Amino acid sequence: QVQLVESGGGLVQAGGSLRLSCAASGRTFSMYSMGWFRQAPGKEREFVAAITWSNGSTNYAIPVKGRFTISRDNAKNMVYLQMNSLKPEDTAVYYCAARPAWGTTYEYRGQGTQVTVSS
Repeated sequence: QVQLVESGGGLVQAGGSLRLSCAASGRTFSMYSMGWFRQAPGKEREFVAAITWSNGSTNYAIPVKGRFTISRDNAKNMVYLQMNSLKPEDTAVYYCAARPAWGTTYEYRGQGTQVTVSS
């Protein structure tokens, strides 16, 4: 069982930066690949970024590539999303999610944190 709690969202002007954090419970955090997803009003949830459990390799959605950076600290059970050059279209609720090494889907998700980018 993994519990996830996001923080760091807020209101920022276009071009600004935010750093989201996700605190995970559980002793096997290092065995989970972690992802960030987002959902804007009236839209489906979409993938943003992921980092693997095995070698820390990363993957990004095209709209955020080059602007967002995902990272993790296994010693602290934390995963981060550094968001730079924010755009109004980045406005959404951001969720972190966990996928176990032995699984193929993200089995756990946090409650989300709101990110609002004003133009």
